[in-house]
Parts: sequence; C-alpha cells; structure tokens
Amino acid sequence: MSYLVANLPPIQCYIRKEYLYDFQKGHGEYEPCYWVSVKSIKGRALYIESYLTNYGACYDKLPISAYVWKTDIEEGDLLPLDFLEIWDAFSYNITVIKKELLFGMDTKVYMKDKKFYDGVYMFTIDSCHSDPNELNTTLSETPNEHKSFNIIKLDNGQFAAQPNNRVLFYDQSLTPSGLRIPDFKVSTEEFYCEDSTKWSVGDEDNFFYDIKDKDFA
Repeated sequence: MSYLVANLPPIQCYIRKEYLYDFQKGHGEYEPCYWVSVKSIKGRALYIESYLTNYGACYDKLPISAYVWKTDIEEGDLLPLDFLEIWDAFSYNITVIKKELLFGMDTKVYMKDKKFYDGVYMFTIDSCHSDPNELNTTLSETPNEHKSFNIIKLDNGQFAAQPNNRVLFYDQSLTPSGLRIPDFKVSTEEFYCEDSTKWSVGDEDNFFYDIKDKDFA
C-alpha cells in the first residue's frame, strides 16, 4: 500500500498538448510520453505523472483525460473527464495491481450517456485507510461506497478509470455468447469470521485447541 503516490506500468501514449500549456495553446497537438506514477488526493481526480521523451522531463498532476494512445482522433469525439472517471479518489492510500485473470480482456464500459464503449482491461487502482493511528475520514472501506478504478484502454483512443459496476469483461473461452445483464444489489454488509459469543479458544493452551483423541476415531 502506497501513500499518495504509486508506480504505474510504463504505458506508452500521448499527452494532449493543451494540458502542458494550461489550455492556453497546443490544442489538437500531441506529445509522446510514458506513464510513470499515479497520485491519489482524496476528493480529486486521479493524477498521472508521465515522462516526456522529447524533453527528458517529467510532468505530473494530469487527469486521465489528458492522455490518448493514438492521435488520429477528432477533438469532438473525445470524452470529458467526468465520463472517463466518474468518481474522485477516495483516499491517500492506494495500491496498483494488474488482475491477471482480467488482463487483456475485451471490455464494454457503460458511460454517463448510457452508451457502451469498447476497450481492453489494463490494470486496477484501489484504495483503503491504512494507518490505524490516524482518524479515518474517508469512505474507502465503506462497503456500499468503496469503488476501485479499473484502467481501460478505450477503442476511441482514450483511457478510462471505471469501477466494477460500470464494466463488462469478455473472455473468448470463459464468457458465453448470450450474456445476462447484471441485476445485482450493492453490497452493504461488513463480514466477520470472529464472534466470541459463539466460539472461543481463549482458555485453551493446547496446540490443536480442544481436539481430543476420540475425534480421530
């Protein structure tokens, strides 16, 4: 678990150049780069740092809408940030993981315009409250509020950061042709294994607790 900043896979892509000039110029131009890290500030969009190969420079604190993986894309076809990432960061404590079963799977992302956008799963950014000595002011561990960010390479040339309940994953071997639309409810329960009112071994000092010879008969 990282605090504030975590490494990213070195994804080769392009920055929309207007983001490099605070939207004062550079519209319709692109600068090649590699992703370096991601910054999670509670209540803000995820911020990506990238390495600009033509300058030997790093530029950070750009949202996912600043990046495209191809340049033959009409500016009018670009989706806004609030489509690409519908939730701000939940915590300063994050982890980055590539879910091996899902890696490279084709996806369909359900956007705010109630349309599905095709893409490919890349990796996931998730968060929690990791320091028990600090007051938890986040919802990152509240079951019905917590969201992870699945990073999707969209067919339209952009990237998206979407929670599980906005993405369908397709595997040619595992997924049937006739998919059903999920109609599940959001999980609101916190689950625990330990309930001392029903079972306890606090008075036992035997290695196998209260197992007796007769239990093996």
